[in-house]
Amino acid sequence: MPIRPTDPFFWRHYEGPIILVCVRWYLRLPLSYRQVADLMTERGLRVHASCIWRWVQVFGPELDKRCRPHLKPTNKSYRVDETYIKVKGQDRYLYRAVDSTGQTIDFLLTAKRDAASAKRFFRKVFADAANVQPRVINVDKNPAYPAAIQELKDEGTLRRRCRVRQCKYLNNIVEQDHRTVKRRAWLAMGYGSFRSAWRTLQGIEAVNMIRKGRVRWVAKEDPAGQARYVGMLFGIAA
Repeated sequence: MPIRPTDPFFWRHYEGPIILVCVRWYLRLPLSYRQVADLMTERGLRVHASCIWRWVQVFGPELDKRCRPHLKPTNKSYRVDETYIKVKGQDRYLYRAVDSTGQTIDFLLTAKRDAASAKRFFRKVFADAANVQPRVINVDKNPAYPAAIQELKDEGTLRRRCRVRQCKYLNNIVEQDHRTVKRRAWLAMGYGSFRSAWRTLQGIEAVNMIRKGRVRWVAKEDPAGQARYVGMLFGIAA
């Protein structure tokens, strides 16, 4: 059922706060759909795991979209890397960028690991007004990155003074940050389709950005405040 801007929970079987609790628990914590359903059963609400999956597919991408206008700018030192995600038994690639403090800049799931995919990822990064133009982009030895960055400079999408630095140890920040996403993907035991993988990952990354304090007016070490913020995005009063 599509999202309504005025009432995102229109015609849902359960009330909005219940739906958001299930979605937020799944996206934030290392829990399976069945474990989230068990937690709700303990609280007297029988919710099937497949129902929670459908909620995540709908409200995960919507959460990502609604929190974007509230993101704080990152710094100008980018760390870019990709990690593989299993989709129908095949490797697909999640491109991710963080700044030098570990704040998530952006992400993109692609079918291939090549210069065209890297270029699509950078286009997505620079299309978001919250992402400042980088002073330096740190990448690993993957030759696709310098080729994609040079093409973007030639097109004028990226300023020419931006440096590309191929130094693996400086990418430890983003490689360590992959663990949050990889842990969720491991619990899911792979994804059944590219679409469901992407929609789930959008929610996971959005909640991760909120948790790390990239959203305005929400403290990094304030889980209760983060929960209220998610509710506010969907029109639910604290």
